[in-house]
Amino acid sequence: MPLELQRPLAFFDLETTGTRIGRDRIIQIGVVRLLPGGERERWQTLVNPGMPIPPEATAVHGITDADVADAPTLDEVAREILDQLAGCDLAGFNCMRFDVPFLAEELDRVGVSWNTTALRIVDVQRIYHQMEPRDLSAALRFYCGREHTGAHDALADVEATADVLLAQLERYPERLQGDVGFLGELSGDRMRNPDPAGKLRFDDHGNICLGFGKYAGWTLENIGRNDPGYLQWLMTKAELPGSTLSVMRNALADMNA
Repeated sequence: MPLELQRPLAFFDLETTGTRIGRDRIIQIGVVRLLPGGERERWQTLVNPGMPIPPEATAVHGITDADVADAPTLDEVAREILDQLAGCDLAGFNCMRFDVPFLAEELDRVGVSWNTTALRIVDVQRIYHQMEPRDLSAALRFYCGREHTGAHDALADVEATADVLLAQLERYPERLQGDVGFLGELSGDRMRNPDPAGKLRFDDHGNICLGFGKYAGWTLENIGRNDPGYLQWLMTKAELPGSTLSVMRNALADMNA
């Protein structure tokens, strides 16, 4: 089925210093405009983020500080980016959750308004997930070659999940390790929030950090050492959720044990 376009569809992708919208920075943007006649127009640029690129980000996209040292900053190239997207609807892979809001936030930071409310946005990842479901039944069918006859029965679901994991280890022996630490790291378990409300974060070493306020990114231990009054205020008067306070109390108790 051909793609029928009334106006160009601009596929775009960002490479960034990280995934935190509002805190991380763009270091590369690529745009492919698919025209109504089927032709493609391509454009890309590196962007100097004005901050060091974390090694873990470089490990993903391969872009180093040296690569962007002579690149324009975002405020220098912002208008050109908008020119590349002008008159187009938007498309990307996971773009609705990441690329579109990330770019909008970054453009706003440098004083450039980008209004996307009238644009249509095609997220190829969302279409993929709807056309090829990624639920437990699909995983059992793909990895184990059988139907999940007991779907949504708790015990049947966990039995199937265990079977899928064991089948994954057999299918990818060169890429997976039969080690819970490795598998947890691959699952991004250190990227989760320690508390259900998402007020806290883990740092790269597994220490619990504050996720908001003037000490965002600081470990509880460092806050207690440098500003114990602020930590006391958090624990007694900041009206944090009970689950968050419980995690904080347990972490502090472990530090003082």
